[in-house]
Amino acid sequence: MEIASTRTARPLVTARTAAVWAVLRRELERHAGRELTVLDVGGGTGGFAVPLAEAGHTVTVVDASPDALAALTRRAADAGVAGRVRAVQGDGDALAGLVEPGSVDLILCHAVLEVVDDPAGVVAAIAGALRPGGAVSLLVASRAAAILGRAINGHLRAATAVAADPEGRAGSRDTLRRRYDADSAAALLGAANLQVEQTHGVRVLADLLPAAVVEEDPQALLDLELELSARPPFRDIASQLHLFARKP
Repeated sequence: MEIASTRTARPLVTARTAAVWAVLRRELERHAGRELTVLDVGGGTGGFAVPLAEAGHTVTVVDASPDALAALTRRAADAGVAGRVRAVQGDGDALAGLVEPGSVDLILCHAVLEVVDDPAGVVAAIAGALRPGGAVSLLVASRAAAILGRAINGHLRAATAVAADPEGRAGSRDTLRRRYDADSAAALLGAANLQVEQTHGVRVLADLLPAAVVEEDPQALLDLELELSARPPFRDIASQLHLFARKP
């Protein structure tokens, strides 16, 4: 569907989201003038969904939390885009039964694969839901960051546990079921025939710096985060890894 507006999303960008939004904006500009069908898996209260709807796209948010979806609905209404945002209760593992195959232009899957039962199944469902040429924005927790963060804070045994565990867990009390590096995340996408086009680090330094440093010059931190986001080895120590892939 063609739309009159060629606006792109203009959310409140911080050092914690800038690298992701930079990639998403380029994708929206690639389709300027066209209304995209977007699916946000685990999209919660709409931090990405509402700005995308404001940019003229239709967004379905799938999330397991009814409270988060209620907050999403209010947020969309307050932004005047309630008609462009649809809330669906469900989790990532049930995605294949919630979305029509080959119906979506852009899928966001942020902080989901770390907690689902079957990450490969979720990625396969994402690939099935995408139209040919459609893209997925995947955001996953970084194993390297978990090791570094724990070590810096003096939790050496926990850091060793994350390093030694096949899934990158810190033990039975870890809130995440797994963590990734760039290669393991790319392999998961590749197994579903999704071709990785870009890999960035998100929150390369933001989670390591004292709050006073972050608050003193947030623009300088944002600029530095963007500068380092695509550069190994800095990219690889980021708290999260962002992979952008496309369905042939």
